[in-house]
Amino acid sequence: MAPVIEPVELAVGGLLLRPPDASEARDALAMVLDPDTVRWNPVSSVVDLPSAREWCERMADWTDGEHATFSVVGADTGRLLGTVSLHKVDPEQGCAEMGYRVAPWARGRGVATTAVRAVTEWAFARVGLHRVQLYHAVANEASCRVAVRAGYLIEGTLRSAAVYGDGVRYDEHLHGRLARDDR
Repeated sequence: MAPVIEPVELAVGGLLLRPPDASEARDALAMVLDPDTVRWNPVSSVVDLPSAREWCERMADWTDGEHATFSVVGADTGRLLGTVSLHKVDPEQGCAEMGYRVAPWARGRGVATTAVRAVTEWAFARVGLHRVQLYHAVANEASCRVAVRAGYLIEGTLRSAAVYGDGVRYDEHLHGRLARDDR
């Protein structure tokens, strides 16, 4: 079992990143059911308000040491704007994967880029990781822009790599960032 990752709050650029809370289940549900979110993510277990509450509670528990999911909320409003997840944490190799979603009411404001940068820096400085990588469908140009702006280099294309929420199999970009990379 991996060491426990202690829950933290990160404040950056008018955003507060913290473990999910069941009180944001309604916004989490709206975000997950948004057509663009459905299209570019794997099929979700969140289908109604009770499952959204359960998801928030489950993602707030970081004790397995294998993930750290952050709700990204407006520091001034407290409203859920998205999520950033560090998952598949492998402390022996010093590696993990990154995922992110942005609520439709928060898109186009740099929320994902700011949050991904903050969680990446935290993962290097506090979790002790050496490498964080992420995948997205090549056709998801917005996700590619987030990754590049957050300092993740495109390392390659994985052909016909994953079926997304729309049921279509897509090529994926692999992006990576190392602790030693320029910030």
